[in-house]
Amino acid sequence: MTMVATSQVRRPVRKSADTAAAPAAATRRPAHTEPAWVRLLVIGFAVAFLTVFVVLPLVLVFSEALAKGVGFYLSALADEEALAAIRLTLIAAGISVGLNLVFGVIAAWAIAKFEFPGKTLLITLIDLPFSVSPVISGLVFVLLFGAQGWFGPWLMAHGVQILFAVPAIVLATTFVTFPFVARELIPLMQEQGSLEEEAAISLGAGGWTTFWRVTLPNIKWGLLYGVLLCNARAMGEFGAVSVVSGHIRGETNTMPLLVEILYNEYQMVAAFAIASLLALLALVTLIVKTVLESRIEQGLHPDDH
Repeated sequence: MTMVATSQVRRPVRKSADTAAAPAAATRRPAHTEPAWVRLLVIGFAVAFLTVFVVLPLVLVFSEALAKGVGFYLSALADEEALAAIRLTLIAAGISVGLNLVFGVIAAWAIAKFEFPGKTLLITLIDLPFSVSPVISGLVFVLLFGAQGWFGPWLMAHGVQILFAVPAIVLATTFVTFPFVARELIPLMQEQGSLEEEAAISLGAGGWTTFWRVTLPNIKWGLLYGVLLCNARAMGEFGAVSVVSGHIRGETNTMPLLVEILYNEYQMVAAFAIASLLALLALVTLIVKTVLESRIEQGLHPDDH
Protein backbone atom coordinates (compact mmCIF):
# COMPACT_ATOMS: atom_id res chain seq x y z
CA MET A 1 0.00 0.00 0.00
CA THR A 2 2.85 2.34 0.70
CA MET A 3 4.39 1.79 -2.73
CA VAL A 4 1.05 2.35 -4.46
CA ALA A 5 0.47 5.56 -2.59
CA THR A 6 3.91 6.78 -3.50
CA SER A 7 3.38 6.12 -7.20
CA GLN A 8 0.03 7.86 -7.05
CA VAL A 9 1.67 10.89 -5.54
CA ARG A 10 4.44 11.00 -8.11
CA ARG A 11 2.19 10.82 -11.16
CA PRO A 12 0.45 14.19 -10.62
CA VAL A 13 3.86 15.82 -10.01
CA ARG A 14 5.19 14.56 -13.36
CA LYS A 15 2.00 15.66 -15.05
CA SER A 16 2.20 19.07 -13.43
CA ALA A 17 5.77 19.56 -14.75
CA ASP A 18 4.70 18.62 -18.27
CA THR A 19 1.78 20.99 -18.04
CA ALA A 20 4.03 23.83 -16.88
CA ALA A 21 6.45 23.19 -19.75
CA ALA A 22 3.71 23.41 -22.36
CA PRO A 23 2.82 27.11 -21.79
CA ALA A 24 6.54 27.96 -21.69
CA ALA A 25 7.05 26.38 -25.11
CA ALA A 26 3.92 28.07 -26.38
CA THR A 27 5.09 31.49 -25.22
CA ARG A 28 8.63 31.05 -26.61
CA ARG A 29 9.19 33.62 -29.37
CA PRO A 30 11.47 33.44 -32.37
CA ALA A 31 14.74 35.38 -32.28
CA HIS A 32 13.55 37.86 -34.96
CA THR A 33 10.13 39.29 -34.21
CA GLU A 34 10.39 42.43 -36.36
CA PRO A 35 8.27 42.60 -39.49
CA ALA A 36 10.01 41.92 -42.78
CA TRP A 37 9.70 45.52 -43.92
CA VAL A 38 11.53 46.73 -40.79
CA ARG A 39 14.44 44.35 -41.39
CA LEU A 40 14.65 45.38 -45.04
CA LEU A 41 14.57 49.06 -44.06
CA VAL A 42 17.42 48.67 -41.55
CA ILE A 43 19.54 46.61 -43.94
CA GLY A 44 18.85 49.02 -46.79
CA PHE A 45 19.84 52.02 -44.66
CA ALA A 46 23.10 50.33 -43.60
CA VAL A 47 23.99 49.40 -47.19
CA ALA A 48 23.12 52.89 -48.48
CA PHE A 49 25.17 54.54 -45.74
CA LEU A 50 28.21 52.37 -46.45
CA THR A 51 27.83 52.95 -50.19
CA VAL A 52 27.73 56.73 -49.86
CA PHE A 53 30.42 57.17 -47.20
CA VAL A 54 32.79 54.24 -47.91
CA VAL A 55 32.40 52.62 -51.31
CA LEU A 56 31.69 55.76 -53.37
CA PRO A 57 34.72 57.72 -52.06
CA LEU A 58 37.01 54.78 -52.83
CA VAL A 59 35.59 54.48 -56.33
CA LEU A 60 36.07 58.22 -56.90
CA VAL A 61 39.68 58.06 -55.69
CA PHE A 62 40.57 55.33 -58.17
CA SER A 63 38.59 56.93 -61.00
CA GLU A 64 40.33 60.27 -60.49
CA ALA A 65 43.72 58.56 -60.28
CA LEU A 66 43.08 56.87 -63.64
CA ALA A 67 41.45 59.94 -65.26
CA LYS A 68 44.37 60.45 -67.67
CA GLY A 69 45.04 56.79 -68.27
CA VAL A 70 47.12 54.01 -66.82
CA GLY A 71 50.34 55.42 -68.28
CA PHE A 72 50.01 58.74 -66.48
CA TYR A 73 49.01 56.92 -63.31
CA LEU A 74 52.13 54.76 -63.36
CA SER A 75 54.36 57.71 -64.22
CA ALA A 76 52.95 59.63 -61.23
CA LEU A 77 53.82 56.74 -58.94
CA ALA A 78 57.28 56.41 -60.53
CA ASP A 79 58.11 60.08 -59.98
CA GLU A 80 61.24 60.67 -57.87
CA GLU A 81 59.35 62.59 -55.23
CA ALA A 82 56.64 59.94 -55.03
CA LEU A 83 59.20 57.14 -54.72
CA ALA A 84 60.97 59.04 -51.94
CA ALA A 85 57.67 59.48 -50.10
CA ILE A 86 56.81 55.79 -50.50
CA ARG A 87 60.25 54.76 -49.30
CA LEU A 88 60.11 57.05 -46.26
CA THR A 89 56.62 55.84 -45.37
CA LEU A 90 57.73 52.21 -45.47
CA ILE A 91 60.87 52.97 -43.42
CA ALA A 92 58.96 54.88 -40.74
CA ALA A 93 56.22 52.26 -40.59
CA GLY A 94 58.70 49.38 -40.46
CA ILE A 95 60.75 50.84 -37.61
CA SER A 96 57.75 51.98 -35.58
CA VAL A 97 55.97 48.64 -35.99
CA GLY A 98 59.11 46.78 -34.92
CA LEU A 99 59.49 48.92 -31.81
CA ASN A 100 55.81 48.62 -30.93
CA LEU A 101 55.96 44.86 -31.47
CA VAL A 102 58.65 44.48 -28.82
CA PHE A 103 57.01 46.96 -26.44
CA GLY A 104 53.53 45.52 -26.95
CA VAL A 105 54.55 41.94 -26.19
CA ILE A 106 56.53 42.92 -23.08
CA ALA A 107 53.82 45.26 -21.76
CA ALA A 108 51.01 42.77 -22.41
CA TRP A 109 52.96 39.95 -20.78
CA ALA A 110 53.68 42.05 -17.70
CA ILE A 111 50.09 43.29 -17.36
CA ALA A 112 48.37 39.96 -18.04
CA LYS A 113 50.70 37.63 -16.12
CA PHE A 114 51.89 39.66 -13.12
CA GLU A 115 50.56 41.90 -10.36
CA PHE A 116 52.73 44.91 -9.50
CA PRO A 117 52.36 48.50 -8.19
CA GLY A 118 51.50 50.97 -10.93
CA LYS A 119 49.79 48.43 -13.16
CA THR A 120 46.71 50.62 -13.65
CA LEU A 121 48.92 53.62 -14.41
CA LEU A 122 50.78 51.63 -17.07
CA ILE A 123 47.51 50.68 -18.76
CA THR A 124 46.44 54.33 -18.69
CA LEU A 125 49.72 55.46 -20.26
CA ILE A 126 49.35 52.86 -23.01
CA ASP A 127 45.95 54.36 -23.88
CA LEU A 128 47.29 57.93 -23.83
CA PRO A 129 47.88 58.29 -27.60
CA PHE A 130 44.22 57.40 -28.19
CA SER A 131 43.12 60.52 -26.29
CA VAL A 132 45.86 62.96 -27.36
CA SER A 133 45.58 64.72 -30.71
CA PRO A 134 48.36 63.69 -33.14
CA VAL A 135 49.16 67.36 -33.69
CA ILE A 136 49.81 67.78 -29.96
CA SER A 137 51.99 64.67 -30.07
CA GLY A 138 54.07 66.30 -32.79
CA LEU A 139 54.35 69.52 -30.82
CA VAL A 140 55.71 67.57 -27.84
CA PHE A 141 58.65 66.42 -29.96
CA VAL A 142 59.20 69.98 -31.16
CA LEU A 143 59.43 71.08 -27.52
CA LEU A 144 61.89 68.29 -26.83
CA PHE A 145 64.16 68.41 -29.87
CA GLY A 146 63.56 71.83 -31.45
CA ALA A 147 66.18 74.58 -31.47
CA GLN A 148 64.59 76.11 -28.37
CA GLY A 149 63.60 72.78 -26.86
CA TRP A 150 64.97 70.90 -23.88
CA PHE A 151 67.55 68.91 -25.85
CA GLY A 152 67.80 71.17 -28.91
CA PRO A 153 70.93 73.15 -27.97
CA TRP A 154 72.84 70.00 -26.98
CA LEU A 155 71.82 68.22 -30.19
CA MET A 156 72.88 71.20 -32.33
CA ALA A 157 76.22 71.43 -30.52
CA HIS A 158 76.93 67.76 -31.30
CA GLY A 159 75.64 67.87 -34.88
CA VAL A 160 72.69 65.57 -34.25
CA GLN A 161 69.46 66.39 -36.08
CA ILE A 162 66.25 64.78 -34.99
CA LEU A 163 63.59 67.35 -35.75
CA PHE A 164 62.74 67.86 -39.46
CA ALA A 165 64.48 64.58 -40.26
CA VAL A 166 63.74 60.87 -40.38
CA PRO A 167 64.31 60.25 -36.62
CA ALA A 168 61.53 62.70 -35.66
CA ILE A 169 59.15 61.08 -38.15
CA VAL A 170 59.90 57.65 -36.69
CA LEU A 171 59.46 58.90 -33.12
CA ALA A 172 56.15 60.61 -33.89
CA THR A 173 54.85 57.56 -35.75
CA THR A 174 55.91 55.25 -32.93
CA PHE A 175 54.17 57.40 -30.33
CA VAL A 176 50.79 57.52 -32.07
CA THR A 177 50.82 53.78 -32.86
CA PHE A 178 52.24 52.08 -29.79
CA PRO A 179 48.86 51.19 -28.15
CA PHE A 180 47.75 48.92 -30.99
CA VAL A 181 49.86 45.81 -30.36
CA ALA A 182 49.67 46.00 -26.57
CA ARG A 183 45.93 46.67 -26.53
CA GLU A 184 45.30 43.68 -28.80
CA LEU A 185 47.40 41.29 -26.71
CA ILE A 186 46.39 42.31 -23.17
CA PRO A 187 42.79 40.95 -23.21
CA LEU A 188 43.89 37.91 -25.23
CA MET A 189 46.56 36.97 -22.67
CA GLN A 190 44.23 37.69 -19.75
CA GLU A 191 41.58 35.37 -21.18
CA GLN A 192 44.08 32.58 -21.80
CA GLY A 193 45.47 32.80 -18.26
CA SER A 194 48.83 31.49 -17.12
CA LEU A 195 48.13 27.80 -16.44
CA GLU A 196 50.03 26.56 -19.49
CA GLU A 197 53.07 28.69 -18.67
CA GLU A 198 53.03 27.47 -15.06
CA ALA A 199 52.80 23.87 -16.26
CA ALA A 200 55.75 24.37 -18.61
CA ILE A 201 57.86 25.93 -15.84
CA SER A 202 56.94 23.12 -13.44
CA LEU A 203 58.23 20.65 -16.05
CA GLY A 204 61.59 22.40 -16.10
CA ALA A 205 61.24 24.85 -19.01
CA GLY A 206 62.97 28.20 -18.67
CA GLY A 207 61.33 31.56 -19.18
CA TRP A 208 62.62 32.02 -22.73
CA THR A 209 61.62 28.49 -23.75
CA THR A 210 58.19 28.95 -22.19
CA PHE A 211 57.66 32.12 -24.17
CA TRP A 212 58.67 30.62 -27.53
CA ARG A 213 56.99 27.22 -27.07
CA VAL A 214 53.84 28.15 -25.11
CA THR A 215 53.04 31.87 -24.98
CA LEU A 216 53.91 32.89 -28.54
CA PRO A 217 51.94 30.10 -30.30
CA ASN A 218 48.88 31.03 -28.21
CA ILE A 219 49.01 34.72 -29.13
CA LYS A 220 50.37 34.56 -32.69
CA TRP A 221 47.13 35.51 -34.46
CA GLY A 222 46.38 38.32 -32.03
CA LEU A 223 49.96 39.53 -32.41
CA LEU A 224 49.68 39.58 -36.19
CA TYR A 225 46.36 41.41 -35.91
CA GLY A 226 47.89 44.08 -33.68
CA VAL A 227 50.88 44.46 -36.02
CA LEU A 228 48.51 44.83 -38.96
CA LEU A 229 46.53 47.62 -37.30
CA CYS A 230 49.73 49.31 -36.14
CA ASN A 231 51.17 49.23 -39.66
CA ALA A 232 48.00 50.61 -41.22
CA ARG A 233 47.93 53.48 -38.72
CA ALA A 234 51.64 54.17 -39.22
CA MET A 235 51.41 54.44 -43.00
CA GLY A 236 48.38 56.73 -42.84
CA GLU A 237 49.61 59.04 -40.05
CA PHE A 238 49.41 62.72 -41.02
CA GLY A 239 49.05 65.09 -38.03
CA ALA A 240 52.07 64.25 -35.89
CA VAL A 241 54.34 63.64 -38.89
CA SER A 242 53.27 66.93 -40.48
CA VAL A 243 54.42 68.86 -37.40
CA VAL A 244 57.87 67.25 -37.10
CA SER A 245 58.75 66.64 -40.76
CA GLY A 246 59.43 70.17 -41.98
CA HIS A 247 57.85 69.28 -45.36
CA ILE A 248 61.22 69.01 -47.13
CA ARG A 249 60.36 67.79 -50.59
CA GLY A 250 62.00 64.55 -51.55
CA GLU A 251 63.39 64.06 -48.02
CA THR A 252 60.83 64.27 -45.20
CA ASN A 253 57.49 63.96 -46.96
CA THR A 254 55.57 60.74 -46.37
CA MET A 255 52.78 59.61 -48.66
CA PRO A 256 49.95 61.44 -46.81
CA LEU A 257 52.02 64.65 -46.74
CA LEU A 258 52.79 64.37 -50.44
CA VAL A 259 49.09 63.94 -51.24
CA GLU A 260 48.36 67.25 -49.49
CA ILE A 261 51.19 69.05 -51.31
CA LEU A 262 50.17 67.78 -54.75
CA TYR A 263 46.53 68.62 -54.09
CA ASN A 264 47.40 72.17 -53.02
CA GLU A 265 49.41 72.53 -56.23
CA TYR A 266 46.39 71.40 -58.29
CA GLN A 267 48.18 68.25 -59.46
CA MET A 268 44.99 66.31 -58.98
CA VAL A 269 45.81 63.13 -60.87
CA ALA A 270 49.19 62.74 -59.17
CA ALA A 271 47.62 63.43 -55.77
CA PHE A 272 44.89 60.86 -56.35
CA ALA A 273 47.46 58.37 -57.65
CA ILE A 274 49.31 58.46 -54.32
CA ALA A 275 45.97 58.45 -52.48
CA SER A 276 44.84 55.39 -54.43
CA LEU A 277 47.98 53.57 -53.34
CA LEU A 278 47.13 54.32 -49.72
CA ALA A 279 43.54 53.21 -50.35
CA LEU A 280 44.78 49.98 -51.93
CA LEU A 281 46.93 49.30 -48.88
CA ALA A 282 43.86 49.95 -46.71
CA LEU A 283 41.81 47.42 -48.69
CA VAL A 284 44.54 44.80 -48.39
CA THR A 285 44.69 45.53 -44.66
CA LEU A 286 40.93 45.03 -44.41
CA ILE A 287 41.09 41.64 -46.13
CA VAL A 288 43.97 40.43 -43.97
CA LYS A 289 42.20 41.83 -40.88
CA THR A 290 39.10 39.75 -41.66
CA VAL A 291 41.18 36.59 -42.02
CA LEU A 292 43.04 37.24 -38.78
CA GLU A 293 39.79 37.92 -36.91
CA SER A 294 38.50 34.49 -37.91
CA ARG A 295 41.78 32.92 -36.80
CA ILE A 296 41.60 34.69 -33.44
CA GLU A 297 38.00 33.53 -32.98
CA GLN A 298 39.06 29.95 -33.69
CA GLY A 299 41.89 30.28 -31.18
CA LEU A 300 39.58 31.57 -28.46
CA HIS A 301 36.87 28.98 -29.10
CA PRO A 302 38.60 25.88 -30.53
CA ASP A 303 35.75 23.54 -29.48
CA ASP A 304 33.24 25.40 -31.64
CA HIS A 305 35.04 24.65 -34.91
